[in-house]
Amino acid sequence: MSHTILFVQPGARPETRTYCDYESVNECIESVCRSYEEYLKRRNPKKSTITYEISQLFDFIDRLKDICCLVYQKTTKTYAPFNKEWIKSKIQELRRESAHSA
Repeated sequence: MSHTILFVQPGARPETRTYCDYESVNECIESVCRSYEEYLKRRNPKKSTITYEISQLFDFIDRLKDICCLVYQKTTKTYAPFNKEWIKSKIQELRRESAHSA
């Protein structure tokens, strides 16, 4: 488990910037997915079930002005930066793992 900080800027204005920290990369990635699911629920309040394709989640991520992570590296005792593409690859990994464990 590596401490992970997620930075998100949904809009063009700097005031929209926010960050959250997590105990692990997986926890952070799950939070990104939950954020999209919450977004869908707000847009479709009358739907009892929300379903989506991973491509729709990736489009959502791409529409954000900025999203990135800093992940703690135990060997160097520093944080390494990771971009949108890395986040999307981690989402794919998490989906594969959950499909195999189901």
